[in-house]
Amino acid sequence: MSPQFGAFTASELFCPKCGRAQPVRERLLLLLPTGELYEYRCAVCATSLGERTVSGPAVQPSSLRATATANARPGRPAPKRRLLR
Repeated sequence: MSPQFGAFTASELFCPKCGRAQPVRERLLLLLPTGELYEYRCAVCATSLGERTVSGPAVQPSSLRATATANARPGRPAPKRRLLR
């Protein structure tokens, strides 16, 4: 039998502080050698409601640096030097 569902992501979880199911925001916490660790937070009160680990290929540090460099914003040009008299 083929898998019907690839991966689940929560859209709502029960929040004990709010007392009912609330929409959640998923936030990346860690990049692990075995995958990525995400945290679910209540969209109303920001209470942590759970975590999810996504398994994937090992993350190579050099590829992270290349991605960060490619996504970096260009810096401001260096100010011109003036001579004070």
